[in-house]
Amino acid sequence: MSFQYIRETPGVGEILESIPLSGDLRKVKRKRDEDIIAVFKGELDKLLLIIGPCSADNEDAVCEYVSRLARLQEEVKEKLILIPRIYTNKPRTTGEGYKGMAHQPKPTEAPNMVKGLKAIRRMHIRAMKESHLTAADEMLYPGNYPYLEDVLSYVAVGARSVENQLHRLTISGLDVPAGMKNPTGGDIEIMLNSVQAAQMPHVFVYNGWEVKTSGNPLTHCILRGGVDNLCGANMPNYHFEDLIRLWEAYKKRNLRYPAIVVDTNHANSNKKFYEQPRIAKEVMRSREHSRTLRSKVKGLMIESYLVEGAQKIAENIYGKSITDPCLGWEDSERLVRELAELV
Repeated sequence: MSFQYIRETPGVGEILESIPLSGDLRKVKRKRDEDIIAVFKGELDKLLLIIGPCSADNEDAVCEYVSRLARLQEEVKEKLILIPRIYTNKPRTTGEGYKGMAHQPKPTEAPNMVKGLKAIRRMHIRAMKESHLTAADEMLYPGNYPYLEDVLSYVAVGARSVENQLHRLTISGLDVPAGMKNPTGGDIEIMLNSVQAAQMPHVFVYNGWEVKTSGNPLTHCILRGGVDNLCGANMPNYHFEDLIRLWEAYKKRNLRYPAIVVDTNHANSNKKFYEQPRIAKEVMRSREHSRTLRSKVKGLMIESYLVEGAQKIAENIYGKSITDPCLGWEDSERLVRELAELV
């Protein structure tokens, strides 16, 4: 056989029972969910910042980062809701490289997904306990979602997954906001198809069950830029005209709570992480210029960590990304304060 069966993964109930979420933290999540959902429904006039490392590779560093965010959240609470990026799965374009803590709880050791599933749950719960901030994660593997269902307040579907049927159907069963990124080629109609599919109810097979979903009306678009497949050039889509174009495309569809989140890194910045503050502030100026965009652009995604840039795994610099380069803490803190002033 081509498959080698290494170890059987524990059931969801087994892991949730062994690593439980306390009643107090359930209340924290309930209140956070209410506020975040209220932003998407237009009931709360705050801006969402989904901010944090490209990938969560070290529990101690991630929890320190999130605790710093919590102190900053208290300072800007009247204008911003900070949602930590605790991304535990990392899609790889060619399949090579670090695939996230769900694969490798320790980047220097061999993959072990049983340990990984437990490690990512422990990290999410620890971060929530120490900060009272609930986090975002990327849905790379739809089947893994139940292991984190009770801790996540936001879910993103990446550019390489957005056309996948199972991702779309799984998102239709979530009760938290879920962002669909435009695909790597930048096609906004594909992204909108994904949003439309996830807002509808479905019946399908999921984790060994026939399931029925009610549709997720909080599914929305994330603009992350694209790449021209002919010449390889990046095509940003965060400018005023791009935002208006997406809103015009939204209006042609009968979608609930139309919303836009702008990813300031990836193809929008050409992976030049230091351009993120400029891009974020341009989006804020677009919101200021247009009443429509002020009501529809709900948030920004920012890649940020304790130490700026990126490193090779062997360098072992605490709090520095081992995947895409990120803003350092000082620049991130300054940017959050500046954005609060612009809301």
